[in-house]
Amino acid sequence: MPLILASNSASGGYNVANSLRFDSASSDYLNITFSTATNRKIFTFSTWFKKTKNGDYFNLFSAAHATLNAQNWLGFSAASYDDLYFNEFDGASYNFRMTTTQLFRDVSAFYHLVVAVDTTQATASNRIKIYVNGAQVTSFVHETYPSQNYEMKMNSAVNHAIGTGLYNASPLYYFNGYTSETYFIDGQALTPSSFGETDPSVPSSGIWIPKAYTGSFGTNGFYLKFGNSAALGTDSSGNGNNFTVNNLTSVDQSTDTCTNNFATMNSLRQPTGNPATLTNGNLTIATQNTGYYGGRSTISVSSGKWYFEAKLVSETASNIGFIGIQNADSYTPEMFNSSSGAFAGYSSTGYSYNGSGVITNNNADTAYGNSYTTNDIISVALDLDNSKLYFAKNGTFQNSGVPTSGATGTGAISITSGLTYLFAVDDGNNAQSVVWDCNFGSPPFTISSGNSDAEGFGNFEYAVPSGYFALCTKNLADYG
Repeated sequence: MPLILASNSASGGYNVANSLRFDSASSDYLNITFSTATNRKIFTFSTWFKKTKNGDYFNLFSAAHATLNAQNWLGFSAASYDDLYFNEFDGASYNFRMTTTQLFRDVSAFYHLVVAVDTTQATASNRIKIYVNGAQVTSFVHETYPSQNYEMKMNSAVNHAIGTGLYNASPLYYFNGYTSETYFIDGQALTPSSFGETDPSVPSSGIWIPKAYTGSFGTNGFYLKFGNSAALGTDSSGNGNNFTVNNLTSVDQSTDTCTNNFATMNSLRQPTGNPATLTNGNLTIATQNTGYYGGRSTISVSSGKWYFEAKLVSETASNIGFIGIQNADSYTPEMFNSSSGAFAGYSSTGYSYNGSGVITNNNADTAYGNSYTTNDIISVALDLDNSKLYFAKNGTFQNSGVPTSGATGTGAISITSGLTYLFAVDDGNNAQSVVWDCNFGSPPFTISSGNSDAEGFGNFEYAVPSGYFALCTKNLADYG
């Protein structure tokens, strides 16, 4: 799916303000048990999602009877597959089973998914229709449709969940990623055009974008827009079908959405040896004690001015945090499978500010600023218009740096011009490990003050320098 690059100044358009960030490590999910069973033959589920992890079972939406070993799941397969499945299993066999040939491995952008069910249809292939980014899926590994007039577990008076599968009503296979604009329509089998459209401002682009749903919901219908951080399961359909919140907190409300996609750290840019562990929507990075490598941003930049923050959560030895940038064009995860050369500053076009207070470039250290340690927040201001780089510790730019000094570059680190860069976090000791919390504008930790860029995007601990912007698709459209 193309990144949504709507200009900040573009008039009109539908804006999605929030998503909800799910993480399997904390067993996050929402659930509800409908008071009555309504139309179990006809309904529609629609959501936008961004995966943050591949290679395991993850469920977006499910329903299950509490004792009869019967469950209805919509999610993704494990191992090397990463396909989408929609099925119902009764403990002995599948009542229906749909598994796509298409794989879902992109962790950098949102997909739009619609599943429309109408088992009253005489033609079997019309009883379940699955759409991704506005187009109907027609190729399946498994394609077994329910019998005509079959009544599914979904939309019955049983436990339903967002963000996990339910097995005998207990959660299983939690989702890792973001969801936004989540709808359930009771009694109607709808097409994607009820929830999205090809960008009308650039029809030739083929970019699929959300639009407001204006139809009815039916008795058990709901709309989750995650707009209330104190009540993340609030139903905004008017039906009052509010979900119970399990293990999610206000920090899990995100502004990383299908209309303004923020960078995260990229779980696909990991070496096969010594990979870091990514959690919290790919914003928390835990390095291995057998390697240096941490994470690289999903979005790279070659022009403009960009701002990023990261908090050093923990370190197993002093002064081993490394944060900075790396040339994306010369970077491959495979180069980091050995015990050396794994941090951004090792290469000639990589730059790291280290916990000991030095800058490392081309594996050589230069005195720079103060040391930093656990709970310090490091800011990175990247000026690609003037090929300058600045770092701040807890809001104070080091080396008397002035990010707004332009070509003068007061206190700046001069970087190689004409390249494309990724933001990076690592550790500097092959036998030790660190944990970083990364903030591209939608943080995985509580912000005490709250600062946005000039466009109003991002939630940062410290003030964003004038002319610098959060790394998100709306800003890329105007400043990238």
